[in-house]
Amino acid sequence: MKISVILPAKNEAEGLRKTLPALRAQLPTAEIIVSDDGSTDATAQIAAEHGVRVVSAPYSMGNGAAIKRGARAATGEILVFMDADGQHDPACIPALLSKLDEGYDMVVGARDWAGQAGAHRGVANAFYNWLASRMTGFQVKDLTSGFRVARADKFMEFIHLLPNGFSYPTTCTMAFFRSAYPVVYEPIPVAKRIGKSHIRPMRDGVRFLLIIFRIATLYSPLKLFVPVATAFFLTGLGYYAYTYFTMHRFTNMSLLLFSAAVIVFLVGLVSEQITALTYRRDA
Repeated sequence: MKISVILPAKNEAEGLRKTLPALRAQLPTAEIIVSDDGSTDATAQIAAEHGVRVVSAPYSMGNGAAIKRGARAATGEILVFMDADGQHDPACIPALLSKLDEGYDMVVGARDWAGQAGAHRGVANAFYNWLASRMTGFQVKDLTSGFRVARADKFMEFIHLLPNGFSYPTTCTMAFFRSAYPVVYEPIPVAKRIGKSHIRPMRDGVRFLLIIFRIATLYSPLKLFVPVATAFFLTGLGYYAYTYFTMHRFTNMSLLLFSAAVIVFLVGLVSEQITALTYRRDA
């Protein structure tokens, strides 16, 4: 089957100088696409010099947007996604591709602790993996890894769900789990990136917090809304018991907490129906 390799790149000229020759040597017949996310350096020029296809944006729209542009331009039946900063070794691609022959629809390269970009990122990713594992009932070893291979027809089903920012791996992985497409993790080594990271700790810390809620609402909203509704109900029940024995009356606060429990639960039911419609496949 034809393979298309997609590398999202923003100011990754130096990384491409290392990655593209190794990638071409590993997959000489593959279609290689560099999705240039509004770079201001020689990213597009370096890619063109190595004879690969370049898909450029006039300004930066985000890593996920670059992935979507590259995926839409790809013609292969198998899509390989990897970073252009030199962290991912093209020599690992055959091992990922071989897993597809075992019946999987997506294979994700899983980093160990040494492959994390700093202790704070490692702790955050460990929490995301734990949360995703609880949501799916499957051991998620690296929810945010950008090194993965997937069957193109399956991946394109969810391309409209992918955000333009950095959380495309999270959305993609949870979409595959939700639709019962088999996913497997393959351990990979990760080198130190070439150039400067585009992640900003303060800004992206808030964004990663939102990803946590996105994971829950994307996969199974009731698993998020039911505990919250239960907490409101039990708090209201406890407060009512307190006011009944101390003041012998039912207070407005208890009513407010009980009402909040009902509202949150009903919103969860509606969200569950919307999620089911989102992942519905037409014949």
